[in-house]
Amino acid sequence: MYPPPPLPPRRDFISVTLSPGRSYDGGQGLRRRSFWRKWKQLSRLQRNVVLFLLAFLMLCGLLSYISVADEWKAVGSRSAEGPKVRPANPPVLPAPRRAAENPETFAGLSPQKPPRHFRRGPPNLQIRAPDGDAKDRRQDEAQRRAEAAGEARWEDDAQGSRVSWRGTGTEPEQGPQLPPRKAEAAPRPSPQALRMRNSPASQNERQKAVVAAFRHAWAGYRKFAWGHDELKPVSKSFSEWFGLGLTLIDALDTMWILGLKKEFEEARKWVSQKLLFQKNVDVNLFESTIRILGGLLSAFHLSGDVLFLEKAEDFGNRLMPAFQTPSKIPYSDVNIGTGVAHPPRWTSDSTVAEVTSIQLEFRELSRLTGVKKFQEAVEEVTRRVHSLRGKKDGLVPMFINTNSGLFTHLGVFTLGARADSYYEYLLKQWIQGGKKETQLLEDYLEAVEGIRKHLLHRSEPGKLTFVGELAHGRFSAKMDHLVCFLPGTLALGAHHGLPADHMELAQALMDTCYQMNRQMETGLSPEIVHFNLHPQKSHKDVQVKAADRHNLLRPETVESLFYLYRLTGHRKYQDWGWEILRSFNAYARVPSGGYSSISNVQDPRNPQPRDKMESFFLGETLKYLYLLFSDDPDLLSLDTYVFNTEAHPLPIWAPS
Repeated sequence: MYPPPPLPPRRDFISVTLSPGRSYDGGQGLRRRSFWRKWKQLSRLQRNVVLFLLAFLMLCGLLSYISVADEWKAVGSRSAEGPKVRPANPPVLPAPRRAAENPETFAGLSPQKPPRHFRRGPPNLQIRAPDGDAKDRRQDEAQRRAEAAGEARWEDDAQGSRVSWRGTGTEPEQGPQLPPRKAEAAPRPSPQALRMRNSPASQNERQKAVVAAFRHAWAGYRKFAWGHDELKPVSKSFSEWFGLGLTLIDALDTMWILGLKKEFEEARKWVSQKLLFQKNVDVNLFESTIRILGGLLSAFHLSGDVLFLEKAEDFGNRLMPAFQTPSKIPYSDVNIGTGVAHPPRWTSDSTVAEVTSIQLEFRELSRLTGVKKFQEAVEEVTRRVHSLRGKKDGLVPMFINTNSGLFTHLGVFTLGARADSYYEYLLKQWIQGGKKETQLLEDYLEAVEGIRKHLLHRSEPGKLTFVGELAHGRFSAKMDHLVCFLPGTLALGAHHGLPADHMELAQALMDTCYQMNRQMETGLSPEIVHFNLHPQKSHKDVQVKAADRHNLLRPETVESLFYLYRLTGHRKYQDWGWEILRSFNAYARVPSGGYSSISNVQDPRNPQPRDKMESFFLGETLKYLYLLFSDDPDLLSLDTYVFNTEAHPLPIWAPS
């Protein structure tokens, strides 16, 4: 045996040889050579595709950078310009150009509940806006930045802007002012507006009582329902209808008129920061037009703050899909987020009052912005309704079909719910347009004669003149409280040159509406009354059914009292309004804040609060009471302003 060969000695080191002039680079050169080798291995087509994608990405990045840079530059330049609050539009303004015969189409909008009086909200209301795409988010962000810039302009008074709180707007002491965007003429305050601004009238005791009532109502809304649609004062909560701060917007011009500067500025801040219309919610075309669009336009005219006009134009654009129907008669509802409009679920009809009581607002929006489509859409509705069959001596049915464009439910005529403001807007459009549109005047005068012929009766035993209803030739002695708008409308027409017997009828109907309040134990009118037509012992003229004895804090009686006092000077109308205000304080006032509608006007011990304060209590009822108690005929003169059906004053256009 031979011994095993010896093992080689173990080495505890490695040998590395470096070439002269070169150093170790961690394998970078190897990787570079590997990448280049792989690139060369690609086919020519593959290399071209890669290069094209890289070039496309670089181009997209460059365009995105330019867009963002321009946007921030515009925002920065607006902020650097300093305060530029535009002056209020003058009360008397140029008449607009006549709309074209055929309204233009509304590109990009998809073609596709009930009335102001029997109101309902949209089902499954979404308070939170749905997630939109990136474009919507960018637009919302840009809108918030623009609003922030507007807020800075509002608060900055470095250039000596002065804010008037008696009916006219903000006027800088020096420097030229720009007119509203696309407006036809630069606005200038009228001499009347200057007097109202420079010499504000002091408030009398009754006006101060109205201000106190408003503050109490506003305190409840601010504490328990801020930013929501309506206050529920008894339960100290709120209810939503559209989710758009309805009470706040409806009350903007009331606060301005009452001189509530602090409250107005706080509400203005909410509008600037919180009022966004990009949300998936249905709104009623009529109700949202008279309350939101009308409220924003009126706030713009009184304050001169362009924020309200910008919001109004945005909202008006979102309502336009409602007019995309086969007949051009608008649908009752429209989704302001998706742009989809539709009729109520149970019918394809709209109510006549809804489609014919949006004209004042849309016409004024066109005049201010220069965008014709708003005016053209509503005036097309007016033309079509004017030529329809189914009327009875100027009286119109309550429903109209959005597909055929024809009246439905023929033979039923009322001046109450679903038809009332049709007659009101015939007169007010004629006044708004400078008394030049004779078709509107002719329809109004014919309707007044139709009322006299078919609906006017006298009760027993007090011989009260009232307006009933007609159904297929059969008269009903039923009268809605809503009909109490008529005395004021008739008086307004007489003031603007219509026959003097219109004023006589207005005064007779005003007495009736007062008795509808006075003959109730609480001094507040029920929603509906029936009149006695035959003398009966121990029976009053006014009778109320159990289902009709609620009071919703409606404004129609005090609205007409305002017109009658303003145009006749009879103090009794002020005294009647004072009685109604005291009744509101006695039976509708909630100690913790706010006022509540009540269920039983015949039970002063237990009027049964319904736990709801409608937005029109602040937007209409208290506003008309304040104006009623004023002895200044130039405070929102009826020769200068016309009130929409939600009591929002809009200027009368001067003849061209």
